[in-house]
Amino acid sequence: MASFLSDVIQYQGLFQMIPVLGIGGTFQIGFQVSTVTYMSQHVKAFINETWLERYGYPIHQDNLLFLWSFIVSINGIGGLLGSSGSRYLAVKYGKRKCLLCSNVLMIAAAFIMGCSKIARSFEMILIGRFMCGISAGLCVPLHHQYVGEISPRKLRGFANSTASFFWSLGKAIGQIVGQRELLGSQSLWPILMASCGVPALLQLVTLPFFPESPPYLLMQKGDQEGCKKAIRQLWGEGHHQAEIDDIMKEMATMKNTKILSVLELIKEPSVRWQLYVLATVTTTVQLCGINAIYFYTFEVLQAAGFDERMISYMTLSVGLSELLATVVCSSIIERLGRKTLISGGYRIMGLLLAGITVTLSLQGWYFWMPYCSLSLIILFVVVFGVGPAGATVAIRVEIFKLACRPAAFVIGAALNWLGVFVIATVFPFIVERLQQFCFLIFMGIIFTSVIIIHLFLPETKGKSIMEITEEFNKLNSKKKCVPATPNHATEDYTFCTRL
Repeated sequence: MASFLSDVIQYQGLFQMIPVLGIGGTFQIGFQVSTVTYMSQHVKAFINETWLERYGYPIHQDNLLFLWSFIVSINGIGGLLGSSGSRYLAVKYGKRKCLLCSNVLMIAAAFIMGCSKIARSFEMILIGRFMCGISAGLCVPLHHQYVGEISPRKLRGFANSTASFFWSLGKAIGQIVGQRELLGSQSLWPILMASCGVPALLQLVTLPFFPESPPYLLMQKGDQEGCKKAIRQLWGEGHHQAEIDDIMKEMATMKNTKILSVLELIKEPSVRWQLYVLATVTTTVQLCGINAIYFYTFEVLQAAGFDERMISYMTLSVGLSELLATVVCSSIIERLGRKTLISGGYRIMGLLLAGITVTLSLQGWYFWMPYCSLSLIILFVVVFGVGPAGATVAIRVEIFKLACRPAAFVIGAALNWLGVFVIATVFPFIVERLQQFCFLIFMGIIFTSVIIIHLFLPETKGKSIMEITEEFNKLNSKKKCVPATPNHATEDYTFCTRL
């Protein structure tokens, strides 16, 4: 604890910036995920009322289910579009400017959704959700890269894991304000829907006071003075030669290397296994069942036999449990390592999904079985928060060099949002057809992923990007010889040794 407090004092600029990035980044994404659950009944009723006013008859139930699932899933389509442009915009304008623009888009989307009830237009909800997705698709990969690049090696795992903490915090806050006693009522749900603009406004006001990341300023802009200033503002006046050396070594290898495009990265044989690992960990986060539980917690708990009046409070307990779990993850990630947390966490989650399936199947046998289902769901969320949630973010940042990172995050974000869209669209129909056996699909995906991660993911804890790249080169060179990366570590580092 004393060591952590000393780090907070020394790196106070970094610890001030992390909440700013988190609140306007993964916090607002988690906030939107959780508030969707509380708006489900109200938005469906609004669609039915609007349809009746326009056409004189109520909407068919299947069409209502389709429209609601499309409102939930169109966020993923927008996210896919936004993430596709994140590489180009980040390289051209920098991460900070792109984040500020995404905040403006989120505020506009919040205004449109907030006015939907007054305008008697559910189409405005669709438009707003789509715009929110574009903003989030641009914001999330930049947030992860930004946090990873402004953090020294000793705090990199902790800083990266804060993304999952703010995601869980956003979900918990969304669940609190979504209670029917607050904004989750029939009359106030438009305000709840528009409240996603508040964190965007906070970041829009505060982010201009912080610098761009030191690696971006030095390697992509050639701004040595700006790099010095950013390091002093973020890391204080102490001695940071190890981190400076890492930046310089990576810069030396990039002297004749450009920032790769998505297509160039896919074709590049020297990062083939990094891409395989990225695809595995990203798709598993979306297809492990966690988003299905959060998007449709109401339906899952309703299937478990709980009274509808109690479900909103139960979903709040689920969100608070994950929030506490991510705090634990931040404190242990540098001790246990990323690979251990991911593979071990998924093993336990797979077993818990089997348990959830069994308890849902036995609802009518014992009166206490619904409480077993709820306990297993909470435990599932806790294990996800302690293990894969934060560690996956750290892995995605650490396994790619700066030349590959923007394109890699486009690929990761595209897979991420595609998974969001698929789950949000398909899961209600899966529940309707398979009922309690729907979670067996996620269990199969989890155990397949565990095998791949165990065999091919090296531990990245405490290693520099060059050391991690060497680990992957052993895999990449099995089929094709990969020339050794030139190491001009003896290049002149003196420009920022006196900070």
